[in-house]
Amino acid sequence: MVLLAFSLGIGMVGYKFYTGMSWIDAFINASMILTGMGPIDVMRTSSAKFFAGCYALFSGVIFLSTVAVMFAPLVHRMLHLMHIDDLDEK
Repeated sequence: MVLLAFSLGIGMVGYKFYTGMSWIDAFINASMILTGMGPIDVMRTSSAKFFAGCYALFSGVIFLSTVAVMFAPLVHRMLHLMHIDDLDEK
């Protein structure tokens, strides 16, 4: 949750600073990019477009990292149930 709030905050501040959006518009754009749905508003300046691209790449990495951390215990447990760890010891 902290990582999600931090990432959303980065996006909101960036959209507010680079595009001059209101806080609520910055929130919706940042949350849509963070969830992988894409921006709502059109970016008009080069700096806004550059920020949106960098934030989209950042969001993708955060999403993949979060999913990996969430599913790691499940995958680890499944490997133990299938006795995959026993094959490495032989």
